Amino acid sequence: MKTLYFDCFSGMSGDMVIGALLDAGADPQVLVEELKKLQIEEEYELQWNKVVKNGITSTKFDVLLSDHTHYRSHDHHHEHHHGHSHHHEHEHHHGHDHHHDHGHNHGHDHHHRHHHRTYKDITAMIQKAGFAEPVADMALRIFKKIGEAEGKIHGVPLEKVHFHEVGAVDSIIDIVGTAILIHQLGIEAIQSAPVPVGTGRVHIDHGIYPVPAPATLEMLRGVLLAQSDVRFELTTPTGAAIAAVLAEKFGSIPSMRVEAIGYGAGTKTFADRPNVLRVMIGE
Repeated sequence: MKTLYFDCFSGMSGDMVIGALLDAGADPQVLVEELKKLQIEEEYELQWNKVVKNGITSTKFDVLLSDHTHYRSHDHHHEHHHGHSHHHEHEHHHGHDHHHDHGHNHGHDHHHRHHHRTYKDITAMIQKAGFAEPVADMALRIFKKIGEAEGKIHGVPLEKVHFHEVGAVDSIIDIVGTAILIHQLGIEAIQSAPVPVGTGRVHIDHGIYPVPAPATLEMLRGVLLAQSDVRFELTTPTGAAIAAVLAEKFGSIPSMRVEAIGYGAGTKTFADRPNVLRVMIGE
């Protein structure tokens, strides 16, 4: 039974999951080719490279949004220059975001940076892409987890969830990409360490909220959480959804013969610990 274990001692986000899977030997070309089936490749560019985080070589995965060279980052203090002055996006456009265009962007202007995709748009996009059945199924289950949590927090039925977070290109890439790579690696069972969420406060569109943010906590209902004193949002909404949907069990490392190990780098750097997600794959 090929098993994947998320050793999320420093939390997890969508880009950390993809970085860790690539680091463990998943094929980046399969990722690139399969993602083309979504037919949004003019909106982004993928980058992955080795970085050293507190002494650990890991893979950093990034989605560069081609439109106006927006740079996707999971935290707003991040400075990373790819030769352009990038605006920082972070995974917190919960609800209607502050750049909402009233009235003039409700057509099919897919090149517009703030085009709001609805939950329904995304599920339709995944269903018609022609992925292998397990890939589509996994991606749809993860999106449903996010859509339901957001809908519940904002008091909106699932089919009316219409907001930036589920619609953000980077969330689509992270979630569909995770499903593609897990399928490509032939994973049959998934377990995870208890999930640390961090502590403190986070700024989201509606103001200052406690960590974990409300929708993140909603997705982690039923998941074993781990206490952590790190004053930062360790687990993002996408990371929480991936853990909650995929892991059949939360606990210590299962009895397994480890064959592949991967480290996926997060955006943040901490003084005293490597901000990476470790994955182990084995029988």
